[in-house]
Amino acid sequence: MDYTPVTPFRRTIDAAILKHQAAIQEDLPPTGANKWEVLRELAAARVAFGLSDRDLTVLQALVSFHQATILGGNDSELIVHPSNKAICERLNGMPCSTMRRHLSNLVQTGFVVRRDSPNGKRYARRYGDEKVAFGFDLSPLVLRFQEVCEAAEAVRAAEERYKRLRATVSLMRRDLAGLAEYGSSLRPDLGLWDQFSDLAVLTARDLRRKLEIADLKQIEKALSAALDQARDLLGDGNTENMSTNDAVSEQHYQNSNKDLYDLEPRLEKARDPGNALERADAGVRVDRREDEGDPPQEPEDQLMPNIPLGLVLASCQEFKSYVEQPVRHWHDLVRVADIVRPMMGISPSAWDEAKRYMGPEEASVVVVAMLERFGDIRSPGGYLRSLSAKAAIGEFSCGPMIMALMRRDAA
Repeated sequence: MDYTPVTPFRRTIDAAILKHQAAIQEDLPPTGANKWEVLRELAAARVAFGLSDRDLTVLQALVSFHQATILGGNDSELIVHPSNKAICERLNGMPCSTMRRHLSNLVQTGFVVRRDSPNGKRYARRYGDEKVAFGFDLSPLVLRFQEVCEAAEAVRAAEERYKRLRATVSLMRRDLAGLAEYGSSLRPDLGLWDQFSDLAVLTARDLRRKLEIADLKQIEKALSAALDQARDLLGDGNTENMSTNDAVSEQHYQNSNKDLYDLEPRLEKARDPGNALERADAGVRVDRREDEGDPPQEPEDQLMPNIPLGLVLASCQEFKSYVEQPVRHWHDLVRVADIVRPMMGISPSAWDEAKRYMGPEEASVVVVAMLERFGDIRSPGGYLRSLSAKAAIGEFSCGPMIMALMRRDAA
């Protein structure tokens, strides 16, 4: 054909249509594009281009009239010419007026270009070796394929960020509810526990709705401040009195679920990765004394567990069968972990690695927590090494392990 029309047949000329028609005069990529992959990526990024799911349904019907799987490439014929009746039949009887409305949106957004014949009909004719077709041009799908892929990737990344933030807020809410319940049993004179419990309940109610990412960030900020305040209040208490609280320590927890997801660390980072790596490189550890007198002096840069000792003692009871003296200080818990570690099948190298990357105190908390679920752990040494690797890059905290143990059949 010697001339390609740009004006529509008996329709108003729109600047957007002219722009899209001018854009497809470019040369098509030699490799073309898989039509089903184009539709899949466009479905993921449809909101970014102002398309609805019904628009994509109509587009899929149009694409199905193209015989080849690859659009472009060696096959330069990208014009399909089905009638309105044929299109509606492939759309399972969609009304023609509805189909035309969605088709018009595809033309406006530039993913389909009309190639109208002199009388407005859609058909194809051959003049010798040359074929002339009038109908819907699908070449924009090939030309804009890279743009569609980038938009789809951006949408998926945003969805992943939203999903991770929502999961973090859910875990923080759960921890706050557990700390509020535990704190109210230890120090009922403080009215802050009711505030923390109310915040956890309100957050659970908000999470039932589809929240914007800005709202989730606000909730995360409020929960973070409340958790810090709750940990400070529990950390200021007397650990010896907390560990002998009958209302908590005498409870027996049992869980028939054999999955180990409760022992996994939370998603948020518990500490700064730089400090963790610096401590790992330096190999800082607390020296244990032969006598059991005063606790040893700790280096100033040694990070302590972000959970009170009393909470650990109330949640972990199994280790008491292997020791005779009570645990009153962190160095006592380290001594207990040294005793039970060989019985659990944890090698000296795995134990040293855990103390190096986590610190002796937090490594001891992990060991006594693993002892609570010892029958569910297939390889205690390998499991401890995997947690040490996460601690080396600042992605592990023992707090969620203790909270998971507290939640076992607590009701």
